[in-house]
Amino acid sequence: MIPFVDLKAQYQSVKEEVNAAIQGVLDSCQFTLGSEVLAFEQEFAAYCQAKQGIGVNTGTSALHLALLAAGVGRGDEVITVPFTFMATVSAIDYTGAKPVFVDIDPVSFTMDAKALEAAITDKTKAIIPVHLYGQPADMDPILEVAKRHGLLVIEDACQAHGAEYKGRRAGSMGDMSCFSFYPGKNLGAYGEGGMVVTDNPDYARTIRMLRDWGAEKKYHHVLKGYNFRLEGIQGAVLRVKLRRLEAWTEARRGAAAHYDRLLSDSGIATPKAMPYNRHVYHIYAIRTAHRQAWQEALLAQGIQTGIHYPTPIHLLPAFADLGYREGQFPHSERAAKEVLSLPMFAELTQDQCEEVARAVRNLASGVADTRDRVEAL
Repeated sequence: MIPFVDLKAQYQSVKEEVNAAIQGVLDSCQFTLGSEVLAFEQEFAAYCQAKQGIGVNTGTSALHLALLAAGVGRGDEVITVPFTFMATVSAIDYTGAKPVFVDIDPVSFTMDAKALEAAITDKTKAIIPVHLYGQPADMDPILEVAKRHGLLVIEDACQAHGAEYKGRRAGSMGDMSCFSFYPGKNLGAYGEGGMVVTDNPDYARTIRMLRDWGAEKKYHHVLKGYNFRLEGIQGAVLRVKLRRLEAWTEARRGAAAHYDRLLSDSGIATPKAMPYNRHVYHIYAIRTAHRQAWQEALLAQGIQTGIHYPTPIHLLPAFADLGYREGQFPHSERAAKEVLSLPMFAELTQDQCEEVARAVRNLASGVADTRDRVEAL
């Protein structure tokens, strides 16, 4: 079986260091926040080319608290994309604000900056571009529109650890940026974790209070806050893994390049890294009009795949109250019907890539009517 992601292989490569780091937390008894979390906050912020990092319990909490720190609340609107994980939109909803969608660019799968301006109203407070699958959104035009309208930009970089846009790291361009350390992410905890990075000391101070019951110091509660603290063990584990992130990223990029070569003349639509980006390939998603059949056939051959994501947010029952209908965001809707994520992790071998690509090519060549193939965009 070729797994979609192999967390055991990664653990074996760092086992001794990770076990020692965990033991250090057990010995110190700093189980919530503490010195390991503080050190990780500083190290990860520096890695992102940002001044401050605030560790929280999940990437969802990072998005939620960033919006609250920005003053987003009931009566406001926040613009994002419908082709993303539910957490992006749920975080907006948690604040009482209204999510407003713009479609994606069909090549990059990220926010179509050309559609942004038409979605802005006098209620718009912020924009959340999503760096989907490890590829940054086209940030310069997004930032330009935001500046012209006096809007905040919060990067959803939960899938983009180490990604770059024109030489700038994901996490360094918006007013705030949010990361997830869910175990399957490029930088994953052994449990849950998240972080907001920012250059703004006021936002950082507010988020630090909000994550810890709104307390400026113990039992002095300035704000109505939450219990969103990052655990000490996760900080220690993430510090160990951060030291290997660049090597793991290059391994992912190498595997993606190998897939690209193996599938280059197959007629299959493969991911397109924009020329101004450093894509870190959290996900390697091909496109096919025969997704269900292909996924079943690959699994029968011992190859696990994923779908990220099968339904755009505006068509989910959970957000039916927003009033959107099918057909409003055609690029998001088409992508949701066609994307199929192939195995992708730093330890993926060339032999495994070749086995996956061979199986995919065989499926593509078995489609009798070539008009049904998804053309490369």
